[in-house]
Amino acid sequence: MVNTLFNRKLDPEKLKKLNKYIVQDKFHEKMEKIGKLNLSITQSPIQGGIGIIGTQSFNDGKIKVIDGITKIHLNAKNGLKFSKNVLFTSYDESKLSFNALEGVANIISHSLLAVAKDQYFPISMLTVNFYTRSVILSKDSDMIHYSENPESDSNRDYAIDRNDFIQEHILDDSILLVDGPIIGGNLSAYSINLIKQLHKKNVIPFFIVKNSDSNLVTSNVDILKDQYNSDLHWAYDFLSPGDRTNFFQYIDRVNPNNTKIFCYIKPFDKTSPQRVELHPETFSIYRDYINDILDLIYYLVLVQGDAKNPQVRTIAIAERYAREIIRTVNTRKAFRYSSLIPTMNQKRFGV
Repeated sequence: MVNTLFNRKLDPEKLKKLNKYIVQDKFHEKMEKIGKLNLSITQSPIQGGIGIIGTQSFNDGKIKVIDGITKIHLNAKNGLKFSKNVLFTSYDESKLSFNALEGVANIISHSLLAVAKDQYFPISMLTVNFYTRSVILSKDSDMIHYSENPESDSNRDYAIDRNDFIQEHILDDSILLVDGPIIGGNLSAYSINLIKQLHKKNVIPFFIVKNSDSNLVTSNVDILKDQYNSDLHWAYDFLSPGDRTNFFQYIDRVNPNNTKIFCYIKPFDKTSPQRVELHPETFSIYRDYINDILDLIYYLVLVQGDAKNPQVRTIAIAERYAREIIRTVNTRKAFRYSSLIPTMNQKRFGV
């Protein structure tokens, strides 16, 4: 099965189907219903990603060092060559949150960008949900969600939508680069389930974390204890530009299913490193491809060419699609009964 990853014959009809923009079932009805709530919006809408990355301390689990503390130089030329022979896809999302006295409305844009033979094939999906602690409001319509913890329930619904979206539209025999961590809050089980489903399609998922205050390594490796503020601090000091660390495995003490293998890469000098994560099953099944995919990630960061904000190019493009799709929603009209006052940033994103 794995051998089909290289030089597969792409079905042009399948690629054409990726060039589309999907809206959630009853999306427009939901927007209209939310608008009629006459929301008392007291804060400016917040544009950003899904906030699920928190501190991971030594109390969260145990760390296993794989092959000793060492650094390996990445090969951008190999990454370029590898990119010509495989199909890879990147995922990112963008969220627009409206905080009101009655609850919170979240509009989320999911974006996949497939790359094949130097061509981009994007697909996006737009969803909206409203969460409230008011039983009366929630009884008024099944489109209004009662929630004691809107942030947690919103993340859960996001994970379900993300998984369904990716599984339905990802192409078999490919590589998937996801912006964000494998393990994070109540998303962990959903991410691990997604990984297992992707393996059935011969898809190799890698997760990339740009910002993190995790101290899993520096709190668990004796020679590093008490010397660094975070793992990123250590990786920045330890690595030269173009290097990556050895792999580490994290296993949660409470739930051993929450596990991952990860390393840190440093694309540029004077720039924060990034963490690259994969599931142990991915590491085992696709071991022969791991180094090539890391070279691919390094190459894509160099191609993006932004030393101040290093990012995988295709993830950056997927993010741009996600943000632009949100601009297509006439939120001013949808929330015409609200007290929303646009700011400069809202005008920029078409709010």
